[in-house]
Amino acid sequence: MAAKSARRKGVVDTSVVVAGIAAFKGFPRVSPSAKLLREWLEHGNFTWLVTEEILVEYRAVLSRLRVRPRVIGALINLLREEAELVEHRSTPGLSPDPGDDPFCACAEAVGAAFIVTLNPKDFPQRKLRAKVISPGDPLPTTARRRAR
Repeated sequence: MAAKSARRKGVVDTSVVVAGIAAFKGFPRVSPSAKLLREWLEHGNFTWLVTEEILVEYRAVLSRLRVRPRVIGALINLLREEAELVEHRSTPGLSPDPGDDPFCACAEAVGAAFIVTLNPKDFPQRKLRAKVISPGDPLPTTARRRAR
């Protein structure tokens, strides 16, 4: 596995985490979200960026969807061990959905190459250097330059 600092950096929206976990739940089908999570787990193909706000959201949404507490705990613990924790607070107004501001702010704080989401309308590309992608898209290697 490549050193964390040498890998491309990305932020994963809660929608992708939920869809990925749902696909693992006894269904033989493979969704793009599940494939993205599996690739990260097995190959560490990118540095997953998180903040405390993001971890709290993952936990809250998965709990609300009745994912088993053991699964939620395992995910949060794994991210605390393997993801890069960004010390940055949310910046209001980056997203039309205030709940997505922490994801945008995290990506902007460290110059992430991408934000992966199933809800691209909540991540206005014109305001972000990180490329907004869907789970099945190739992972960009560097952040793009924001239009002025």
